[in-house]
Amino acid sequence: MKRYLPICLLLFSFSAHGALTKWVDADGGVHYSDGPPPENIKAKALAIPHDSISGVPAAKTYVEREAEMKKARKAKEEADQKAFQQQENALARQKNCAMAKSNLKTYEGSLPITAYNDKGESINIDDAARLQYIEETRKQISIYCD
Repeated sequence: MKRYLPICLLLFSFSAHGALTKWVDADGGVHYSDGPPPENIKAKALAIPHDSISGVPAAKTYVEREAEMKKARKAKEEADQKAFQQQENALARQKNCAMAKSNLKTYEGSLPITAYNDKGESINIDDAARLQYIEETRKQISIYCD
């Protein structure tokens, strides 16, 4: 039994070194084979990465797979963070729009408007200042409201 194992391994290793070819038939079908294509058909030899010692296609190491997983996880987290930030920005725009519309109704109303100066004293807003507030509020509405 021990004598046959090296012979079997040797026979299997020869088949691992076969070349892989890709060719297209007359109907446009793509074929992959380890043998030559029929005559009058152009074939392209495909290179298969393999381990130089055993001839077996090289598998990714644990470190490479872990790095790919970390990269994919980081990309997903960045995408989730970006989506969350966009959602937060949309909510802030909605709030700013509602506030600007409310302020515009107040400024366009007929009741007197009172504001506070730097000292904390209340002052009445005259018509010129009211028009200025209305213009500023309309600009805010054009920015925040769609």
